[in-house]
Amino acid sequence: MEKIQRVARPGDEPLRPLPDGSARRVLCRDEHMMAVEVHFPQGVQAALHHHPHSQISYVLSGSFRYVIGDEETVLAAGDSIVVPPDAPHCCAAVEEGVLLDVFAPAREDFLQA
Repeated sequence: MEKIQRVARPGDEPLRPLPDGSARRVLCRDEHMMAVEVHFPQGVQAALHHHPHSQISYVLSGSFRYVIGDEETVLAAGDSIVVPPDAPHCCAAVEEGVLLDVFAPAREDFLQA
């Protein structure tokens, strides 16, 4: 499995639908970090989960309600948030939107077919 993709261009990777109704596209990556574009229809909520990766989410469009542990906040286009490693978290699309998620280290599970 290739672990490095230094340049990502539109059309390099397809949007891959996810069971919750969202879709994601892995962009640039190496073994230390990766960038992922995630599209959410309005009302879709990612299930409460946690992972050992540090995560930064940047809202490209739309708005999202984030819950991290006991804290809740709503983010709009241009806002960003840090999700610490192993913190229980989820997000819901208040309106249709797109996130840019950065993970460190890279998420191997996102690279599996």
